[in-house]
Amino acid sequence: MDTAELRELLTPEALRLLDSLPAADVTADAVALVSALRKEGHPAARVAAVLTQYRLRRKARAKFGPFAERMLFTEAGLEQASRLRVAAQHAGRFARAGLTRVADLGCGIGGDSLALASLELTVTAVERDEVTAAIAGYNLAPFDTARVVNADLGDVELDEVDALWLDPARRAGARKLSRPDDWSPSLDIALGLSQRLPSGIKLAPAMDRGLIPDSHEAQWVSDGGDVVEVVLWSGTLARNGVRRAALVLGADSGPHELTAAADSADVDAGPLGEYLYEPDGAVIRARLIGDLARSLDARPVHPTIAYLSSDRLAPTPFATAFRVSERWPLKTSVIARGLSERGIGTVEIKKRGVDIDPAEFRRALKPKGENSATLILTRVGTERVALLAERV
Repeated sequence: MDTAELRELLTPEALRLLDSLPAADVTADAVALVSALRKEGHPAARVAAVLTQYRLRRKARAKFGPFAERMLFTEAGLEQASRLRVAAQHAGRFARAGLTRVADLGCGIGGDSLALASLELTVTAVERDEVTAAIAGYNLAPFDTARVVNADLGDVELDEVDALWLDPARRAGARKLSRPDDWSPSLDIALGLSQRLPSGIKLAPAMDRGLIPDSHEAQWVSDGGDVVEVVLWSGTLARNGVRRAALVLGADSGPHELTAAADSADVDAGPLGEYLYEPDGAVIRARLIGDLARSLDARPVHPTIAYLSSDRLAPTPFATAFRVSERWPLKTSVIARGLSERGIGTVEIKKRGVDIDPAEFRRALKPKGENSATLILTRVGTERVALLAERV
């Protein structure tokens, strides 16, 4: 979004028009909508700005739910923004630590600041991009305790805050936030600030673990099965005795967390049992599979593969459980025959430790029938296997 589009969007006429459109979860014919709005006499620039926001609001519902209906967005800002219920977890940690004045450095469109302000914390939201700062200002307008500052991080005085939230932005041309050179501010600057004040630094979950200081707690977060971030916590925001954590937000359940003082020790691989567990991605990233295995009385099916197995079922929020009904060699003809005999036409294919494209493999199987099942392609010991299973 450029400044001209922003000026057009922030006019009373454009905002009224945007709010008058159907709810963002209703699919509308964009061409017909443009035609209808132009016939009503709205200028082309206004229609373009409004329909861009209408499209972004529909996209934003996945992150912000019904709150998206009163927010404004930029493409990049929406992509990088924390999901609202993840941001609520961030805000809750600041509140529980008794930290009431937070600077959100690199606030983007204001998603985390919104969560902080909703807990009545005083928030200074800092954003160097002028257009994005204006969007954040609009989104945070309902909160008296939040203010937006359009400035570079280095120009902001931090004497009046007692904690920091940093969400480094991508530098121009960078696709992922997994390398320090892709971050702005740099990791060195962010870590330096986190030594001055209690801080949370949001980074890509695939970041190089060797860059995590021993002084910080590293918390990987998954939401609905997606690993969305790792946060490095410092000062009073880092918990005593916790340096590795996996926070799991289930699709229909509250938060669950697995914590440890360090990467967990491995468990020896063993035979396949009746049940197979697929650990949540946050548990895998946090390297807490060993602790999870011990809590389930389970063992890996292979030393280098993140599948656990047990002879008994132990429900857990930290893994998806499957009951294994058949074990076949990983041969297309054998598997296809087994599926055909059971009338299985709908096949969910999961894989670890084997170089197979699930879509191509499914086409080769040509499954037919009214039944459904999960097919897990992996290695058990030295054998490549296909496990027919069902979720439990």
